[in-house]
Amino acid sequence: MPDHTQHARRLRDIADALEAVSQLTDGALAPHPDTLEVINNRHTKRGQLNYAVPEGLELQRRIRRYNADSGLQHGDIVALALDVFLRAKGYPPELRQRGLR
Repeated sequence: MPDHTQHARRLRDIADALEAVSQLTDGALAPHPDTLEVINNRHTKRGQLNYAVPEGLELQRRIRRYNADSGLQHGDIVALALDVFLRAKGYPPELRQRGLR
């Protein structure tokens, strides 16, 4: 009978690695507390953000659907998504210097 111990060990290692990655991903999309504070502030000054995006991604439809499911305003959905992405890439806002905190 062939010895499958080596294969079983590798499969366990792969399963452990996948579990670690999924644990990191779960919190990766969590909004930063500073961002939530800015968004939830009724007196936050807002500006228009206009960019042409690929229609194939159906971003407008998906934003409308998420708005219907969550009640979160369209602009806040976009702000949260872009803030999470830019922070992850190393571009956090300078909130304290701009007096937003």
